[in-house]
Formats: sequence, structure tokens, C-alpha cells
Amino acid sequence: MKINGNTILITGGATGIGLALTEAFLAEGNEVIVCSRNEDNLKKASERFPGLHTRMCDLSRPDECASLHDWVVLNYPETNVLVNNAGIQRMIDFRKGPEDLLRNRAADGNDEIDVNLKAYVYLTAYFVPDLMKKKEAAIVNISSGLGFIPMTVMPVYSATKAAVHSFSMSLRHQLRNTSVKVFEIIPPIVDTDLDKGERKARGQVNRGIPPEEVAKASLPALKADVYEIAIGMAQGLMTGSKSNFEEIFNNINRGF
Repeated sequence: MKINGNTILITGGATGIGLALTEAFLAEGNEVIVCSRNEDNLKKASERFPGLHTRMCDLSRPDECASLHDWVVLNYPETNVLVNNAGIQRMIDFRKGPEDLLRNRAADGNDEIDVNLKAYVYLTAYFVPDLMKKKEAAIVNISSGLGFIPMTVMPVYSATKAAVHSFSMSLRHQLRNTSVKVFEIIPPIVDTDLDKGERKARGQVNRGIPPEEVAKASLPALKADVYEIAIGMAQGLMTGSKSNFEEIFNNINRGF
């Protein structure tokens, strides 16, 4: 994949890994569009990067995924890269029944399956026909090391990221004879607001690597056409899922 001269849509691109990728792609001479449901975050990103294009969008709603696609195609028809990055992470204890699920949804209206998986699927469905018309195009899905070995305090998040991995593999195979390359970036724990403060609440000391390290590792790998880009500790989870699953699973879930 060429990493300059593209027009790139990054979902959830106003904070965290998305913002780090935004900065890295802009530095390489790309035109970047970001979307978020948070107007303040979009404003801050625009102030930091004056050439950035922004759009408010609630990706948990399929109709807004469709509207985002139509707006992008109308205003930036040269768009040739889709980065599915938006995500949320929740602690859910199913021993409480639906309590945690309902509490999290009531807090901000978000659902992990809607944001972490369904939005990827719908946006991909809308954009693939357009991307196939481009001479060079790419879809970049952000998954997680927890998609290979789950953390039981975050069962739905882990499951959605496992699904993103599976989806990326199938999509790559479907599009193998087209101009669209399908990449998967697999981060370890990253120091972002993904979990809305739940790491702090459970006393987690390791906040993870800075999001800038994810971007720094990702761009050279994209350029080299590395289709599964496992970063840092995520590499160990990915390889360990095939060779030593039970031991690693027990280690990362010790105490639950």
C-alpha cells in the first residue's frame, strides 16, 4: 500500500489511535477525513490540524453509516482508503445478568457490538464498490490482541475484536482479485480513553503504549504490505493463541 497521496477516511479519528494515525498520515502528505460522534473532539482535532476534514456521525446507527458514505463520496470522491477504527471497551460481568450491559448503554447510548463490529461491516459494505473502482485502495481494520486471547472482564469487547479478525480474513479473500487491499492492525493495550476510565477503576497499573507508537509501527508495515500488523505484546497474544493458548489465557485472566 502506498502511504502518501491518498484520501483517507478514519472513523473515530479525533482521539486515541485514530488521531495518532491521522497525524501520521497527514505528515506523509495524505488528505484525511475523520468522523466522531463528539463535536468537541472534532473541534480540537481541527484546531490541531487545520487541513483536516471532519464529520459528526454516530456509527452505531446503520443509517448514519450510509449518510457518512454518501457525504464522503459526494465531497471527497477520490477517497481510496477506509480505516475502521472507532471502538469502545466495557467491563461486563454476566453473573449480574443484564445489569452491566444496561448500565453502560444508559450511560452514553453506546453498544460495543454496534460500534466495534456492526459499524465496520456496514461501512465496508457501503464503501467497497467505490474502492474497487480505484487504481489503488485499502481497508484497514483495527482489532486487538484480545481478539486472539480474550480478557474475561471485557468479554464483549474481546468477542467483537475476534470477529473483526475473522471479518478481515474473509474480506481479504473476497477482494484478493481487486485493487482493494485489506489490512488488520492489532494493537496491544494502548493508553487512550477507550475504556472510559474503567482501567483506573479496576486498579490496572499498565496503561499501555502511547497511541503514537501504534501509528509509528503501522505505517511502515502498511507500506510493506504486511496484512496482519501485530504490535508489541499483541504479537505474543497472536502467536500464543496457536501455541500456548491455555497458559496465556490463565495468566492474563488471573484473579477473575
